[in-house]
Amino acid sequence: QVQFVESGGGLVQPGGSLRLSCVASGGSFNFYAMGWYRQAPGKQLELVAHITTGSRTNYVDSVKGRFSISRDNAKKTVYLQMNSLKPEDTAVYYCKADTTDYWGQGTQVTVSS
Repeated sequence: QVQFVESGGGLVQPGGSLRLSCVASGGSFNFYAMGWYRQAPGKQLELVAHITTGSRTNYVDSVKGRFSISRDNAKKTVYLQMNSLKPEDTAVYYCKADTTDYWGQGTQVTVSS
């Protein structure tokens, strides 16, 4: 079964940037559409960005123009570039393939001055 490891989170000031990475092991990464999700304390899990196998992308309205999802199939990695970060972006971020039930441990993003 394919598994994912997220990394790249941290503490950043409002207006700052981070790039999250999600590396796959096992499975055929090329065939997976992928999503970045986030869960803030006390809030529901939210799909933030999505990329198809053909690299078509979609974003939740709250991050459009600030976040960018991309993939490198040779590296079995999907990225989330996050710019102009806001305190409301604070959450644990997870990546997941559309057709699997596997959830990694996530990576914490904290936006605070």
